[in-house]
Amino acid sequence: MQIFRHKWASVYNNHYTHLVTPAPPMEALSLAALPATPIERLRLPAELSGAAGSNRARGGTPQISATDDLAAVTAWLARYTDTPATLQTYRREVERLLLWAVLQHGKPLSSLTHEDLLLYERFLADPQPAWRWVMASRKKLARGAPDWRPFAGPLSPASARHAMVILNTLFAWLVDAGYLAGNPLSLARSRRGQSKPRVTRYLSHAMWQVVKDTIEAMPGANDTATERERLHAARCRWLFTVLYLGGLRAAEVAETRMGAFFCRRDRDGVERWWLEVTGKGNKTRLVPATDELIVELARYREANGLPPAPHPGEERPIVLPIIGKEKPLSRGALHLVLKEVFGMAAARLLARGPEWESRAAVLASASAHWLRHTAGSHMTDQQVDLRFVRDNFGHASISTTSAYLHTEDDARHEATQERHRIGWTREG
Repeated sequence: MQIFRHKWASVYNNHYTHLVTPAPPMEALSLAALPATPIERLRLPAELSGAAGSNRARGGTPQISATDDLAAVTAWLARYTDTPATLQTYRREVERLLLWAVLQHGKPLSSLTHEDLLLYERFLADPQPAWRWVMASRKKLARGAPDWRPFAGPLSPASARHAMVILNTLFAWLVDAGYLAGNPLSLARSRRGQSKPRVTRYLSHAMWQVVKDTIEAMPGANDTATERERLHAARCRWLFTVLYLGGLRAAEVAETRMGAFFCRRDRDGVERWWLEVTGKGNKTRLVPATDELIVELARYREANGLPPAPHPGEERPIVLPIIGKEKPLSRGALHLVLKEVFGMAAARLLARGPEWESRAAVLASASAHWLRHTAGSHMTDQQVDLRFVRDNFGHASISTTSAYLHTEDDARHEATQERHRIGWTREG
């Protein structure tokens, strides 16, 4: 099996005879008195390592070499190294469970029962004590920071259900790998008969207009702005444009390069621009780069001293940092830019009066995925064919090589360009 080489993985091969480094004697240290710490810093006593967990498989031939829970979890996470966004999400959920199990519940992960996991699901709705589990600051902290905690706050019911789905996948895999005897979540009540909930995390047309007004009023839009303010304002406008018009995920923006834009002619000789994006499951799709999107791309590139159109194979990221323009921004850095703008838009609403407080709270909680949902909702509002929305968003596989699909692609491009617009007030 390929060795998992993330910076926190190597510690899992150690024997967990103490809890932290440096650690006082175990008899002088109570687990209940410790704050949650990233799993790469855990040093567990033998009884909590899972080496003798009550749910460990006792017969057959194991398919992984793990002898304790951390090593087994590492083997599972190693399967997702080629999808960084998925890896980060899965690590977060398994880390939360493992920390809760050993620090608060006093059990190794491989001894958890169905009843234990029911308790954990309730814990997700209110992680207490807060000093141990919840970040004191809204600012995202590095994992090595003393005040780092695994939660930003209570999880919504939908987020808690998503966490349990991920953990069910983990436990099922560990059973298949011959590490666990059974899946304690396999007894969970099936929800397959329920209808899929409507998307609620999106912005109405009026709320979206507040966000656009906020960006257009940023300091970089006037002549007295500093160079940094000007570049930051241009970046905010472009980031929101490409997320909205392209319906992209933040991870897709972080990984896409300028050279992914290309132009081709249809059968009538009309030139159409496209953006090639690699999304979930390493699947590639073509996103219509409408005339409006290409104008905004040229505007953004010129603000950064670049030619209006990217050249084929250009390796610059599609969203540039203020300093060091060849290095792409991480998904976390993009998230911070988005949260800043949403926070400014929320403040703009609050300035209208206390009756706007609830709507301001909605804006303050928005994220990149809200923009994706917003784009999809607005496209359907404008009666863009659902098949085109599906293909734009990568909800189903498409062919980029078969000539007979070009006519359908061109119809999708025309419908997207005609009906899905961002409509910035200021063009220059």
